[in-house]
This record gives sequence, structure tokens and C-alpha cells, in this order.
Amino acid sequence: MDTDVRDYVDAHAGEFFAALKQWLTIPSISADPAHSADVRRSAQWLADHLRGAGFETAELWETGMPDRPGLPAVFAQWMAADPDAPTVLIYGHHDVQPVEPLDEWDSPPFEPVERDGQILARGASDDKGQVLFHSLGTRAWVAAHGASTPPVTLKLIIEGEEESGSPHFADLLRRERERLACDVIVVSDTTMWAADVPSMCTGMRGVIDAQIDVYGPDRDLHSGSFGGAVPNSLHALAALLASLHDADGRVMLPGFYDKVAELTPAERDLFARLPFDEKAWLATAGNSGAAYGEAGFSTIERIWARPTAEINGMWGGHTGPGGKTIVPREAHAKLSFRLVAHQEPAEVAGMLRDFVAQHRPPGLDVVVTVDGPGVRPSASPVDSPAVAAGRRAMERAFGQEVLFTREGGSGPEADLAEILGAPLVFIAVGLDEDRIHAPNERVDMKLLLKGAEAAAYLWDEFAAASSRVAPA
Repeated sequence: MDTDVRDYVDAHAGEFFAALKQWLTIPSISADPAHSADVRRSAQWLADHLRGAGFETAELWETGMPDRPGLPAVFAQWMAADPDAPTVLIYGHHDVQPVEPLDEWDSPPFEPVERDGQILARGASDDKGQVLFHSLGTRAWVAAHGASTPPVTLKLIIEGEEESGSPHFADLLRRERERLACDVIVVSDTTMWAADVPSMCTGMRGVIDAQIDVYGPDRDLHSGSFGGAVPNSLHALAALLASLHDADGRVMLPGFYDKVAELTPAERDLFARLPFDEKAWLATAGNSGAAYGEAGFSTIERIWARPTAEINGMWGGHTGPGGKTIVPREAHAKLSFRLVAHQEPAEVAGMLRDFVAQHRPPGLDVVVTVDGPGVRPSASPVDSPAVAAGRRAMERAFGQEVLFTREGGSGPEADLAEILGAPLVFIAVGLDEDRIHAPNERVDMKLLLKGAEAAAYLWDEFAAASSRVAPA
């Protein structure tokens, strides 16, 4: 049957790419209110496409509140013939990032072009191409088996605000929990290690953003008259930020590591088997001069599986031309914390506030502001049945061993898993070189077809796994 699936995917590749290019012409930029109608148009396009592909239900779900409407998600469903078949929910998003700076694009971002086996357009990899391969893969399974339905009940929830932080998504999941009920959640919004090194993501870090504001005298002071005699806001802020880490790069917030899920020996071994070239990686990191981070961990482990505290910006006092000898009245900094499995954004925000309160110099007011609820981290155990099924499907598609990765970025996956009470499996074929969020975003066309194959085999694997554990 694998040959039949592959033959179907290859035979229908042309129409698949034509449909994808059509979808990519819609500038569904969720962060720009001027494109709200385009996001809605993108949702409608996907719903129409899924109905044409065989999904019996495909509808737009509104988000937000009547007085503060959000942008629509798409829900679709294709029931299995067997009422006892497992239910699989596919998550992705149809909104895209802004496209500026426009002058760095080789071609208009919403006029898709093919070049060297790739499609260039905003959203090609993140995430329209990876959403759409599920439609092709499902049709391939149905055709290869001479069936009228897939072997599992398929549901899709494709949101329209992921690139804006998914502000309404958790509420939507709670509201529609019954219709979204499932046994496993498939996420296709990540990347593989390389085109010739297929891999599966098994976790994503969470994040919170914060700002620290330090206030001293009610005006800037002459440094000759007052310097060295009253607290300096910038000195105090610099010292506070420096105290966030110890000499080994560990974050010094009390309790910060208490809930951190440590890497297992098996995970560390799998990470170590990836062909990682640190010198080449440093070149991609803006030609950074050296690797840095928490002692005792590799670079890969630091960016995938360890929490961090980063200073994103710092300002205060005189920053214009020439000198200005003052004791500045105030100083400011922006920070972000990347979190790993079991850490909670609200708890880490509380740790930061407590830390600042304990280190506040006398005579200065220090205010900590946390931006929103943050994004919670997610993780899938590499030895779970769902991940094992996903790995078998990927290996059938690629014909070689599939390794494991994690991602340093963040998304709504933790809300999906917790609210719906189902495990996560990451099945994706994007690459780091796809330039997501940057000018000239692209996607490898052959990898999208491999993704369609993997999706078809995944339904096989889930159905077979369910039958093996079904009661007699």
C-alpha cells in the first residue's frame, strides 16, 4: 500500500502545488488590522478546499468577544467508518507574519514563484504548505485503500491568530472542547533537522516577557554636585541585571529550576547523534564569536531543553551626541524568559518580582511589569505510543531513521494538550533554511510531498496501534 500512496501523491502533486500557490496569494497577516478581511478570506479558502477534498464538515469558527472580535479559525472533520476508530486532531495556522522589509524580497511575497524546487512566498513553510499536505495525504490514503473514509476520524483546527500570539485560542478550545475531543493531537508547525536528516520535534519552549523600570530622583542631576552621593538608576539596573546569572550561566531566581523537566540519558544521546557543527551554527547566529550558556550542557541542549533569562534591551539617561554629565532619573530594561516543560509562566513572573524586590537598592523605586500571561512550554516523551507511531510513519515516508529534536520557539501547543487532554505528536517537514518570518520565505516542494506521505501512513499507524490495544 505504501507504493500506492506514493504513486497517488506523485500523480497529484501538480494540482496540490497549484492549490497551495492560490492560497499563498492571500495576505493573511493577522498582526495588521488592515488585513483582517484577508485573514477571513484565507479561512474561507481553506474551508472550501477541505470540503472539496472530502471533509464532510468544514466551517469557520469565530473568536474573541462580540465587542472585541478576533480572527476566524477553521474546523473540519472527516469521520471514520468505524465508530470505535481513534480520533486525531490536526493543528496548524493559516495566518502569516508581516512581510517587511519589502525591498529584501526577491519577488513579491504574495505572488508565489517556483525556483530550484522550492516555492517562495510568505506562508509557504509557516504554515500553509504544512497544513495543506494533510489534505493530499488523506486523499492518498483513501484512494490507495479503495475506501470512502480514512481509518481514523480526522479533525482539523487551523487558527488565524498564531502569528499574533494566539490571544483567543485557549478560550476557543474551552468553548469547543466537546467538538474537538480527540485521542491524539498532530502538530504540523515545526521543522526537521535537515532535508537529508529527517527528525521529529518533541517539545517547544514557553516564554514570558517583562520590563523593569527603575526610578530615582524626580529629575536628572548634575553628576558633579550629586554623583556618588545619591543612587544612580542605571548603575542599580545594571547591577540587578548582572545578578540574574551566576558565573556558570544559571538563572538566579530562587525556585527557577525546581520544576524543570531534566533530559533523560536517551534524549541526550539522540541529540548528540545529530550532525551538529558548532562553528557553522555560530555563523548562522549572526557570526557570533563563541557559544555561551549554562555550564554542563551542549549548545543544542541549551536552546531546546534548558530555560533562559535574556536581556532584550536596556536604556536610560543621555544617549544623544556628545557628553552629558548627569545622574539619570530613571532606567529601563526589557527581558524575556524561555521556559521548558513543567515551568509555569505565572510562577516565573512571581519569582522575578520577588527577586527584584529582594535586590532593590534603597532610595529607588523599581517596577516589574509582565506582558500578558505568556506562553506555556510543551513536551512529548520520546517513548510515548503516539510519538512512536509518528516516528514509524515518518520513517516509512523517508525510508531512513528519524531522529528527535526540540524547538526553542513557542506556540499554543501546551494549551492544546492540557485543555483537550490528549498527547502531542509533531509531524512536520519545514527546515531552518526556509527563512520563516524573514524575507524570501520558501519551502522545499519534495519535502511537502514527503509530508503528505507521512500523514497518510500516520493514519495507518494510529489505527493499527488502536486495534492492538482494543479489548477482546
